[in-house]
Amino acid sequence: MTVKIFPGKIFGEIQAIPSKSHLHRLLIYAALADKETFISCAETNAEDIVATISCLSALGARIVKKEDGFFVTPIDRDSLPRGVVTLPCCESGSTLRFLLPVVAALGVHGAFEMKGRLAERPLAPLDEQLQKHGVKLWRDDDGLLHCEGQLSSGDFVLPGDVSSQYVTGLLMALPLLGDGSVLTVSTPVESADYIEITKKTAREFGVKSVTINSPESVRYTISPCEFKSPERVTAEGDWSNSAFWLCAGAMPGGDMTVSGLEKNSTQGDREIVNILEKMGARVTWEAKSVNIKEGTRTLPEIDGAAIPDLIPVLAAVAAVSEGTTIFKNAARLRIKESDRLKTTADTLSKLGADIKETPDGLIVNGKKTLIGGEVNGHGDHRIPMMAAVASTACQNPVTVTGAQAVNKSYPAFWEDLRLLGKKTETEE
Repeated sequence: MTVKIFPGKIFGEIQAIPSKSHLHRLLIYAALADKETFISCAETNAEDIVATISCLSALGARIVKKEDGFFVTPIDRDSLPRGVVTLPCCESGSTLRFLLPVVAALGVHGAFEMKGRLAERPLAPLDEQLQKHGVKLWRDDDGLLHCEGQLSSGDFVLPGDVSSQYVTGLLMALPLLGDGSVLTVSTPVESADYIEITKKTAREFGVKSVTINSPESVRYTISPCEFKSPERVTAEGDWSNSAFWLCAGAMPGGDMTVSGLEKNSTQGDREIVNILEKMGARVTWEAKSVNIKEGTRTLPEIDGAAIPDLIPVLAAVAAVSEGTTIFKNAARLRIKESDRLKTTADTLSKLGADIKETPDGLIVNGKKTLIGGEVNGHGDHRIPMMAAVASTACQNPVTVTGAQAVNKSYPAFWEDLRLLGKKTETEE
């Protein structure tokens, strides 16, 4: 799909879509609970969420979609599916990394289907830890990742500078085992806020772990327990995708309000408000709504270690800011749906920005305006959305090929963009 975006501001008010990070976790905990759970959230067709639902359904959960959420009937662990169970992860790294340990803990022989760059993205050292505790992992001739055997309890060790999704997967799986386990994660822990989302969700389902912090590590002591359904839970609004609208508010002439956001959320990408405020944007909170208006737009350095997913859209803001902005500690973006440092630099450069890659980040020299032009979505949902935000500062239209990449997390993005004042033309 190709979308042509005409020059003009993005302005108005919009409701945040459900948090993909929170919803993944709610669905999995609900599928492992003792009875039915209703997850309240706005309607979503995000491909990553569909992947998690498909995999949980293959394991025996029954998930019924409603306009206002999902009814989840949990997996019956006394009648788990036999034989090889195909689990369609599509391109969802969260689905794969969360469910791989869970499937091992259930003792199911799972065959994980992976599309796009997912098969190339790393699983080490999570795979090593699973294999040390009784699980066999291999890839067949069709590229399916097989997980067979019964995960055993014990001591698990992960470095802190790898994906927090590995930690989350083990925190979900280890309470399912018959004996206690200890998970040790060395410090500093990257994307620690995502682990906090997991712990918060676990508590909602009666699952607790004892956490012991030291200068060298974080240790989780995990006892076997039954997951207790709270019967009804609510998915938070999504800070990661809301960041695109909030950054549009910080662009020249911008004025955007996003509602349905928790100011004290455990989602790390809530930091977008603080970053934009430091850049000079004017920020106003009212209950669960935040308004961002254009300000001076200047910030010499942004550390991406804890907020890597915000880097592309912040780079778009930096492209029309005063002075130079250096993004650092964001090397993990190279193993996302695309090499996101490369595709961010390529996209903004084609639109007229002065930007270059570094090994772990970007250097952006701000300009008053951008030119516009044709760019590719690179199969990465955050790149077309970044281009749409950048278009507000372009003199000419921005044409995005591969614009359907937004379906991974935000299928209604282009529709919402039009509702917020942007003229577009779509060609299938």
